Amino acid sequence: MEGKDQKFLEFLVQSIVDHPDAVKVERKVDEMGVLLTLHVHPTDMAQVIGRRGSTAQSIRSLLKIVGIKNNARVNLKIAEPEGSTREARSAVDRAVEDVNL
Repeated sequence: MEGKDQKFLEFLVQSIVDHPDAVKVERKVDEMGVLLTLHVHPTDMAQVIGRRGSTAQSIRSLLKIVGIKNNARVNLKIAEPEGSTREARSAVDRAVEDVNL
């Protein structure tokens, strides 16, 4: 299974984002199974997560199938990119708090 899950995830995500060259997948194996950490361009996060997390859940389901086929437990972690909307919102919240003193 060496890396088949990683290559599958890279191919899948590169097919749905606007910046396929920014897609990077880190693979780590431990006693719990395989952990794939997905890094994407900040503007592509919405496409990867989908409405109400539906796309991310579908990707996780497909990875579980790949894992079952290869007798491994595969988990996906989507890394929060720098400059994402969540970080931007946090900066705005901090600025508003500073103004309200």
